[in-house]
Amino acid sequence: MRTRSLLTRVSTVLAGGLAAAGLLAPPASAADTPLALACQATPPIGSAQNLTLNAGVNATAPATVAAGSQFSITLAPDPLTVPTSVSSYTLQSISNIQLTVPVPANSTLVSESVSGGSGIDPGSASVAVNGNDVVMAVSSSITGGSTFTLPALTLNLTAGASGSTVQTALGGTGYSDPGLTFTATVPVSFFTVDVPTACFPSPQAVLSSTSVS
Repeated sequence: MRTRSLLTRVSTVLAGGLAAAGLLAPPASAADTPLALACQATPPIGSAQNLTLNAGVNATAPATVAAGSQFSITLAPDPLTVPTSVSSYTLQSISNIQLTVPVPANSTLVSESVSGGSGIDPGSASVAVNGNDVVMAVSSSITGGSTFTLPALTLNLTAGASGSTVQTALGGTGYSDPGLTFTATVPVSFFTVDVPTACFPSPQAVLSSTSVS
C-alpha cells in the first residue's frame, strides 16, 4: 500500500509538472511552420494532466504541379530538447515516438520514406501506411538533457484534378486521435514510472500547400 501511495503521489506530481512546464522544449530558433500541440499525459495511477508542446516543421514542396504528375513533399521536424527533470524528479528518457501525417487530399500516395535525423539510434526509425495515414515511428530511447531531431518524412504523390490544392498537416484531432505520441520514463526509488503522452495540433496548421494546374 505504501508503494502504491508513493506511486500515486509521484504520478500526480509528474503529470502536474508536465502540464506546468511542457515536456519538450525547442531550441531558440525560428521554425518555418510553428506547431502548438495540445498534449495529455496519463500516468499509471492518478488523473491525466494536460500540457502544451511547441514544435515546428520545415516543409519542402513545389508551389504548382500538373494534374496527374508525380511530385514529392518532405516534412523535416525541428530539433527538440528533452529536459533533465520535471518538478524535482529526474526525467530518465522518452521513447516510442510516433508521428502521424494523413495522406493529403487531392493526391494519391505512391511511396513514403524517412531519412536523416540526429540524436537517435541509427536504424530506429521506420515508416508505414495505416489506412489513410503515414506513420513514422522511432523506437529509440532518448535520455533527458539530449537534443534530437526526428527523421524527415518524404511523401511521393500523384497530383489529383486540375484546380485542386494539395496540403499537408500533422494528424490528430484530439487526445483519443493523436498525431504525436511518446512515453516519458521517470525513475522513482527502485522502480520507474512510464507516462504515455498523446498530442494533437491545436490549432491545426498547414505545413505545405501545392496548387494543381
